[in-house]
This record gives sequence, structure tokens and C-alpha cells, in this order.
Amino acid sequence: MTTGVWVLGDQLYAGQAALAQRNEHQAETPVLMIESRQHVQQRRYHAQKLVLVWSAMRHFAAELQAAGWTVSYELAKDFETPLRQWIEDQDITTLQVMEPSDRPFLTFLQTLDLPCDLEIIPNNHFLWSVDGFKAWASDRKSLLMESFYRAGRKELNVLMAGGEPVGGQWNFDKENRKPPKGQLDTPEPLTFEPDEITQAAISAVQNADFPTFGEVKPFPWAVTRDQALQVLDHFIATRLNTFGPYQDAMVTGEDTMWHALLSPYLNLGLLQPLEVIEAVERAYHEQDLPLNSVEGFIRQVMGWREYMRGLYWYVDEDYCDRNFFDHDRPLPDFFWTGDTDMNCLHQVIDQVQRTGYGHHIQRLMILANFALIAGLNPQEVENWFHAAFIDAYDWVMQTNVLGMGLFADGGVLASKPYSASANYVNRMSDYCKGCRYNHKAKTGDDACPFNFFYWDFLDRHRDKLKSQGRMNFILANLDKMQPADLDEIRDRAANFF
Repeated sequence: MTTGVWVLGDQLYAGQAALAQRNEHQAETPVLMIESRQHVQQRRYHAQKLVLVWSAMRHFAAELQAAGWTVSYELAKDFETPLRQWIEDQDITTLQVMEPSDRPFLTFLQTLDLPCDLEIIPNNHFLWSVDGFKAWASDRKSLLMESFYRAGRKELNVLMAGGEPVGGQWNFDKENRKPPKGQLDTPEPLTFEPDEITQAAISAVQNADFPTFGEVKPFPWAVTRDQALQVLDHFIATRLNTFGPYQDAMVTGEDTMWHALLSPYLNLGLLQPLEVIEAVERAYHEQDLPLNSVEGFIRQVMGWREYMRGLYWYVDEDYCDRNFFDHDRPLPDFFWTGDTDMNCLHQVIDQVQRTGYGHHIQRLMILANFALIAGLNPQEVENWFHAAFIDAYDWVMQTNVLGMGLFADGGVLASKPYSASANYVNRMSDYCKGCRYNHKAKTGDDACPFNFFYWDFLDRHRDKLKSQGRMNFILANLDKMQPADLDEIRDRAANFF
């Protein structure tokens, strides 16, 4: 009778549920880890994402071995072949796996006809369990993130003074939307030189016989828990103090601004959400840091991250196929090349190519906003986001892209579409200064595509948007537009591609 543990590639924490259950039986518990080449060909993944996952997995396997676990590490074509061979070689009678974060992989596990019992252990890498979120959501007419966030703050006693929020209010978002003005003194991110294990992962990606996206070098990311903890400490010491005010700002040549760069490590399990929140809250009390910065960051981890994951498992399985506006334009090639005259898109896509990273406003208000108003197919857009970003997984991108970014779910997540014209881009970035298009023009040869696509989007979907109460004031502006201008806007939108 042998119980074995299969550790998946985004479960790289010694305290993960399946390993934790076997701590007292470590000597007689075989552990398996698999790099599947077939799995990473499902999409044209960013090269640095593959390096990050493979290097982090290999480092974690070495750490487990150093801690006394017996680890089999397989580089294979697929998952099933080495899994079956390992079960046979180790005489496994019960296979334990921590519940996958992604629904497709859970389905894959459940459809395996293995020669042993399969025991799926509840995932402990999140603040809320799947059942906990369902219990919170089940008796609600609307699933507002703000309500969920406040429930989490109360439950875990984070930034609370008795039963009230510290500072007398729950949300300081209005203080965190400053446009970039003048010279910004942004801190350098903490980076790491690739060690021998990471160099081997880089070579594996460079020599792969399948296509990838983006540049593999330089590779600056942390690949171990110790390094990830250093990034957390560095963020608190050098970036958290001024994280809040400019967290929505976008500046040419500033890839990271004051952002934490912790999401890749949280999503791999190298960091745990509660330890990150507690470290930030502790720094707030000890260093008298600005509450708007501290609360703004904690809301991203405790609010949006947990909310998106909870919704992912709460919605029906057909959520991934939803297309509220029936958008069907294919993804333009420039999403893969960055070769476009629209400077905002060029700058952000170029950054993603180089780093695999973009902060939340670059993703939401440049990439997703353009995709929404231009009528791009939601599933193609979500697939690109999943492939291109270093922190992307199915549970991350389904709700973030289809729900929040593209409103493809028809309002399950957001109360209105996150659509905007070039006015927003110009206010929150310096991208318009270096663009051949005029951010003020919606007609004429130099009209910014964000403008004519925005008004064309409102015009095309007026009937559906009327049901979104917050849109009626904006829709009223369509009636004030000259018929000739609206005709030109329609033509430019139709002919842009």
C-alpha cells in the first residue's frame, strides 16, 4: 500500500495540501513532477513564461529532495505516459493530487482511468475555498467585488479597527488614479541572474521544436521561494510607499512603475496570499505607510485575485464560450508583432514581448479596451492573453479577460463595459505624444482608432448597452453627433483592418 503525490507545476509550495498531508510519512511517499511538452504547445506561450515555470519546478524538485522527499522528475511528451509508468514502478495504490487551479486540468485528472485510487485534496493556495466562495455568492442577487472584498477583510481581520475599516473607509481608489505628470522617480525592480538550472531551462526553450512568443532574454524573474520572498521585501521597502497614486499610470520606457511584480509567484505557489497581505499590513503599522497605497495593494490580492478565482469556479462551464456582443473579428497580427501605428498598442505589446508583463491598466484599458471596441473575437483575445502573460492561467484569464475586459459574459462580473476613447489613454499615459494619430480626432485621416472604434461600438450595440443603466448618459451623446460624422466613423471602423 503506497501513497504517492503528484505535484503540479503551479503548486510549488512545501505546505501545499497534498504534501502537507504526507509530512509525517515523507520517507515512504514518492513524489512526481512532470514537464509535458505536449501541454505547453496548446498555445504559443511566452518564452519567459515557459522558462519561469520549468526553472521554478526544477528548483522546487531539488528543494523537496534536499528536505528528504523522494522525487521523480520527468521531461516527457505528455502527462499520462510518465504518470502511469511511475505508478507502476512505485507500486502506487493511492495517488494524491492537490486540486488543480484550472478547470480543464481537473477534468483531465477526473477522466484518467488509472490503475490506482485518485484522491484530489482541496487546494490551499487561496484565501477562499471554492465552496467558501459559493456559500458567499449563493444567496446574493449581485456578486459585487466590493462586497466580497469587505467580507474578506472582516473574516481575516485585515486593515480593521474593531468592526470598522482602518481610516474610516473601505476603498481609497479615488486617491490612486493620478495621471503621470512631470519626472517620475520610479524604483528599479529586483532582478536575478539565471543560475545553472535556469540557464538549462532557457536552452530548452531556445531549442524547442515548437513556436513561442516574445523574447527569452534577458530573463530577470525569481525562480525560487527564497527569491520570491526577496521580491516581496523589495516591494515593501522601495515601491509600496508610492504604489497607490500612480498605479493606473502608463509611461513610455517604464515597464513596471511602482507595481509589485508578485503575481507570477503567487500564481505558482512560491508565495502565499496571506503571507503577502500580512507582510504589507505589518509594514503599514511599523513604517506608517500611506493607507491608500497599502489598501490599494491589499485590494488587488485579497479582492480582485480571490474574486476572479472564486467566480471562475462559480460560473457555468460554458462561460469560456460566451460572446455577449457577437464579436467575430479575428485577432490582428500586430498583437503578436507589435507592428502598428497606434503607439499605445505598440508600446504595450512591445513591452509584453520583451518581458511577458504588463500592469493591470495596460491590460484592461489598452489591450482589452481596444479588443472590445474593435469587435475582436473574445475567445481569440483570451487565448492571446493566456499565452502572452507570464502570470496567466485559465482561472486568471477567463474572468479577467472575458468578463472584466470584454464584457463577453453580459454583465455577470462588471456593471458596464470597460470601454473608453483616446481621451482616457491620453490622460493616463504619455503614449499619445509619440503617435501619428490625433487623440482628439474621431474623424479625418489622422483620427485615433480608439475614438472611431469607441463611438462605432456604442452605435453598433446601442440596444444592448441601453440595458446597462450606467451607459445611458454616454449613449445620449450619440444623438448629438452629426449624421455625416457618424457615417464616417462607421466606415473607418469597418475598413481599419
